[in-house]
Amino acid sequence: MEISTIVILVIIAALVIYLVGIYNRLVTLRNRFQNAFAQIEVQLKRRYDLIPNLVDTAKAYLKHERETLEAVTQARAQAMSGLKKAAAAPGSPAAMAELGGAEGALTGALGRLNMVMEAYPDLKASQNMQQVSEELTSTENKIAFARQSFNDAVMTYNTYKQSFPPVFFAGFFGHREDASLLEFADSAEIQAAPKVSF
Repeated sequence: MEISTIVILVIIAALVIYLVGIYNRLVTLRNRFQNAFAQIEVQLKRRYDLIPNLVDTAKAYLKHERETLEAVTQARAQAMSGLKKAAAAPGSPAAMAELGGAEGALTGALGRLNMVMEAYPDLKASQNMQQVSEELTSTENKIAFARQSFNDAVMTYNTYKQSFPPVFFAGFFGHREDASLLEFADSAEIQAAPKVSF
């Protein structure tokens, strides 16, 4: 074999190894943001499971506030539907936008419920209500941390995919669309823990 043939084979082998590295890195980063979304999903399901407890505890005291309780229940159902769609396609722009909008509506409904509950001192003093509210606040903090982790993973994936030279090969390897961040309607308000005072 001639030296030029050996050099060409070495260059081709190095290029193949480099392309395999790009492919593996893209897959690793995509799996990382999908795993980060799974953590958000766990916390949001916990939140959705706590909301019926909050509503049930409040029902006894808020007999005249049926509309507010129904709004919370309906917003929870919409948020659960949005989560299911987003879990099927983490990073999908449409799914992330739908989940963000549904979460914004749920946060607004919970905010209205908190304002109504302020008018009921017996409810605020209830041990069950205090416990559910504390768990809900803790879950809200976990959601914020999980969302930050997800958004960081998405940004790392998108940055790598858009950088040179992976940008030339990402589409060929099946990584055509950028992943979308999970942003809620009012991100600043969501990032702050809900104010539930008793």
